[in-house]
Amino acid sequence: MKEPPADARNIRIEGESVILRSKQMEDAEADYRWRVDPELARLDATRPITITLREYMRYHRDDLQFPSPRSVRLAVDTLDGVHIGNCMYYDIDTERAEAELGIMIGNHNYWGAGYGTDAVKTMLRYIFTSTWLERIYLHTLSDNTRAQRAFEKSGFMFQRSVRKDGYEFHLMEITRERWEELYGSSTAADSAQIPVETTTASRASAMDA
Repeated sequence: MKEPPADARNIRIEGESVILRSKQMEDAEADYRWRVDPELARLDATRPITITLREYMRYHRDDLQFPSPRSVRLAVDTLDGVHIGNCMYYDIDTERAEAELGIMIGNHNYWGAGYGTDAVKTMLRYIFTSTWLERIYLHTLSDNTRAQRAFEKSGFMFQRSVRKDGYEFHLMEITRERWEELYGSSTAADSAQIPVETTTASRASAMDA
């Protein structure tokens, strides 16, 4: 049985237009800008954070030093190294072999160009070829049709509507079986070429593909 990574400190995965990599301290300022952005907060069905950058950097440092075993959070870079967002899977349930996916393309200049879709496809390829997880699900606002189309391009299917905290969401999911039907063994074989460094032992609404 394949095991999930113990932490996300030594991961680098290349897609067609993005690279998913381990989070770094240098990401903090961009992450903070995105967390205080009202439009991104609206797409994420939340509110902008109100803490200072100094306080946020302290929390960010703690997250890097003491990563949660129930989540894997990665940065989304362009192929030329521009940090444009974040992608994660979290609430990892070892009994059900499932987790929730979240993605945010925070840099508005990269909206509508397919970066979000490729980040999701790359993350799913990593999950279904490198971990034992059998189901990945997400929640996206019911009126965020652009995000829903992007998730559908990655193989997610609508399951049902869910109302939480006064918001209406679409629950979408993809199983390992469906992913393998869509991408087949050739993709699984290609995954062996994914550079995953091992030298040392959000809701999914804020995406504009």
